Amino acid sequence: MAKLFLSLSSVFGFLSVALGAFGAHALKQRFNDYQMGIFQTGIHYQFFHTLALVGVGALLLKWPDSLGLKYSGLAFVFGVLVFSGSLYLLAFTQIKWLGAITPIGGVSFLIGWILLGITVNKIL
Repeated sequence: MAKLFLSLSSVFGFLSVALGAFGAHALKQRFNDYQMGIFQTGIHYQFFHTLALVGVGALLLKWPDSLGLKYSGLAFVFGVLVFSGSLYLLAFTQIKWLGAITPIGGVSFLIGWILLGITVNKIL
């Protein structure tokens, strides 16, 4: 699972940088301030949780059987896909109900951080 999380973190990290550059250059003229703010929020949260996923992957190299670390990493992956993904879709489509999905990803991020905290306190 460490390899999966570290591999996904490289993909998520690449996409954070690529989408950030795309937003700064190509979307600047196309998006209004509201859309750009939504898009940037998705990028920021994706990047922060990419780094969290790197940390979880690194910890799993030492404690490969830790369910807490595995579930924490899965929560971060799900959070990136749902939280950031729904914000990207909302920015592009302006379909308002997509904003109702975003908190599901946010809760997943919170669960990931709680699981990481609890697990680290148990194993260290």
